[in-house]
Amino acid sequence: MTKLHKLSGKFLGLIIAFGLGATASAQLTINGAGATFPYPIYSKWFDDYTKVDPSVRFNYQSIGSGGGQKQITAQTVDFGASDGPMSDENLAKAPGKIWHIPTVAGADVVTYNLPGSPALKFDADTIAGIFLGQIKKWNDPKIAALNAGVNLPDQEIVVVHRSDGSGTTYIWTDYLSKVSAEWKQKVGTNTSVNWPTGLGGKGNEGVAGQVKQTPGAVGYVELIYAIQNKMPYAEVKNSAGKFVKPSVESITAAMATAQIPDDFRFSITNAPGNDSYPIAGATWLLVYEQQKDAAKGKKLVEFLKWALTKGEDMAKDLDYAPLPPELRDRVLKRVDEIKM
Repeated sequence: MTKLHKLSGKFLGLIIAFGLGATASAQLTINGAGATFPYPIYSKWFDDYTKVDPSVRFNYQSIGSGGGQKQITAQTVDFGASDGPMSDENLAKAPGKIWHIPTVAGADVVTYNLPGSPALKFDADTIAGIFLGQIKKWNDPKIAALNAGVNLPDQEIVVVHRSDGSGTTYIWTDYLSKVSAEWKQKVGTNTSVNWPTGLGGKGNEGVAGQVKQTPGAVGYVELIYAIQNKMPYAEVKNSAGKFVKPSVESITAAMATAQIPDDFRFSITNAPGNDSYPIAGATWLLVYEQQKDAAKGKKLVEFLKWALTKGEDMAKDLDYAPLPPELRDRVLKRVDEIKM
């Protein structure tokens, strides 16, 4: 009888082990890599989607947009993610046609580390001057003129920028190239640039950490990273001459002005309108039109349709702007055209 119990136990153990193994092998893993800018919302989407479809799991590496573009081009991932659209030159290097699927929009904010965390205002000339290394102290007359009544310290400004290829940097440098002829000529727009001054931090997380730890620091991060880290962020003067706080509303206002082409590569920096925040940008998932793995392709398309409908409803809670309904409908039609 004891032997029978032992055998039954072993047999049951084998059934359980086999069952667990079958479940694990049945779960499909879809790999992605890229932008840190949308990582908080993508992470939420990937977690929530396991409840919608338990048979699929997303493994996303938040390595920066430059890395996301490289990995999707090399086909080492099933999708990439970037807040800077891929250039024609980089798209031509890919073994197939890559599509840009816009998901949400966000804001690059000017965040800083000063005693008392005063509320500050900046304009285009001041931001460009700081990041060109020409405005070196916090009590510089140009900063003081915009911030009457604020006790600005006689303290060196420590610029913090990204050290990795970054879509957050693309949005930042795209804005600066539009508002400063000197910046456009000397530095330009890209996911990675030769910085005139400053310290580098890896990812939005790295820049936020450097600014928090460095007295007198100033840097740029996506809005949610400033909010989550309880860091102050400035109002910025827009193209209409209004000082605007970054928010879902001011990002949405900027997005509403966009002329969006058929390939969905567009910029919303320095947007017109009284309510537009000037350093805003969309973020994209990068997918091949022709999927090389039909099973993964089918699951990826199902996820994209969910993200562009149910997922969009989560955007505002994480301080991202959802896509306008008309754009969302256009993007869903494109997703339907992905081939297996």
